[in-house]
Amino acid sequence: MAAAPGEPVAEVPAPPRAGAAAFLVGSGILLSRIVGLLRERVLATYFGTGLHADVFAAGMRLPNVLQNLLGEGTLSASFIPAYSSLLGQGRTAEAGRVAGAAFALLLGVAGAISLLGVLFAPFIVSVFTNFTGQRRELLITVVRILFPMTGVLVLSAWALGILNSHRKFFLPYFSPVLWNAAIIAAFVAFGSRLDLDGLLVAVAWGALLGGALQFAVQLPAVWRLDREIRINTGKSEPAFKDAVRKAGPAILGRGVVQISGYVDLWLATALAVGAVSRLRYAQTLYLLPISLFAMSVAAAALPDLARDRDGAIGALRERTVAALRRVAFFVVPSFVAFLALGDVLVAGLYRAGEFGDADVRIVWLILIGYSLGLLASTTTRVYQSAFFALRDTATPARAATVRVVVALVTGAALMVQFEPVTVFGVTIPAGALASYQSMGLPLGPLGLAAGASLGAWIEWWQLRRRLRASLGDVGAGVGVAVRLLVAATGAAVAAHGAVVLLALPPLPLALAVAGVFGCVYLLLALALRLPEARGITDTIRRRLRR
Repeated sequence: MAAAPGEPVAEVPAPPRAGAAAFLVGSGILLSRIVGLLRERVLATYFGTGLHADVFAAGMRLPNVLQNLLGEGTLSASFIPAYSSLLGQGRTAEAGRVAGAAFALLLGVAGAISLLGVLFAPFIVSVFTNFTGQRRELLITVVRILFPMTGVLVLSAWALGILNSHRKFFLPYFSPVLWNAAIIAAFVAFGSRLDLDGLLVAVAWGALLGGALQFAVQLPAVWRLDREIRINTGKSEPAFKDAVRKAGPAILGRGVVQISGYVDLWLATALAVGAVSRLRYAQTLYLLPISLFAMSVAAAALPDLARDRDGAIGALRERTVAALRRVAFFVVPSFVAFLALGDVLVAGLYRAGEFGDADVRIVWLILIGYSLGLLASTTTRVYQSAFFALRDTATPARAATVRVVVALVTGAALMVQFEPVTVFGVTIPAGALASYQSMGLPLGPLGLAAGASLGAWIEWWQLRRRLRASLGDVGAGVGVAVRLLVAATGAAVAAHGAVVLLALPPLPLALAVAGVFGCVYLLLALALRLPEARGITDTIRRRLRR
């Protein structure tokens, strides 16, 4: 398409190699995740799993709808493709106006919702949680600080979209390190000077400052790359109007997941003090393999899958299977490690200060509950990419809706089997599993985690069944799965030996055990002739030769 009259035609830089781009994205995400784990350790040290940890976890979750719906949903599904397309056509002035219109829209919507969050914080807390007394009052204060924070993070996602469109990958994925660092700094600066109530408020302000830093550090790079950005309403920009129309389905799809998250939070707040924070601690570990492996593989595979769809169904199926095997290679050992070594990993990450042995045990059990659905949650990411390549967005949306319903109904039914629940002043007595506890702590959160795993497998079954009808068999293969389990089991046995032999504090022990597990798994995978293991060793050799 030719450039619009009067617009300069710019030379668009050639795209970097896919491997190099993926490495930059992965490096930024990895650094961000490492500092995020450090943040969680500091949080556990000061707050443990007490009411202040519950309030912080709930406070971070409540306004998150802004970032997920506007930042991730709207930008990734609508604005970024439109902006990138205009850049690719050399229509830089029009691209700048579209970017400016998107910024203005996001600033207005995020600002308005942030203001409403500040004004109506008591109502929001009453609707979405069962907190009372001190927990409720603290949460109201925290929500009034964190709603503006998520508004700033939406603008940070806008900057990420601009940078990625110009093929600048490392900075936007590294920038969350500053957000995490600001929270950690607040703990360090005020941890010994304030009581827990005051420290909680100080940390919330630290999170707000960190969000501003995350956005601000990207702005100079955005301005250098696109000096055509002009703030405007977008009324005269067809590309912007089209992007806004396409944002609707994305927001609706994200909305289902958001509703699920809020109901899950509401259920958890009806449990004993500590349930919300223990779920958060377990989810932090559970989400690591999903974000590091499943999301990256699915995102990298989507362009190739889309091209294959235009060619041959057989090629699309082969690429889908290859992506599934790459995911399984990393996720199967993650599942085995969480199952067999989860207590060591949880203790290494969190065991300090107010986070005691009983907390380690129950967070490990919750992690097991989530991990039962780990393979399903990760492989469905690849299935979703395959459906998108087939130009089918309705099937994944329906499957996600069913998953949410199953997870919530099952989770609610199971949690009340473990411990009594008080809702609107009415107490529902515990059911058949009330006698099962972990070092005196009730296991209601485990019921929610198990419900989430069942929902993940239901979604997996639906997508796999529908995809087989279009592509044929789309699985990693029984033989591959058996070899992965054998390698992971052998690695777990070796790692347990390290636990017995090494007399180390929790954190060094966890690092040593993880190192032993990873090395033995790779060696066994090589011995079992898994091609993904050979690919890793070949990449290491090439980098060492440079």
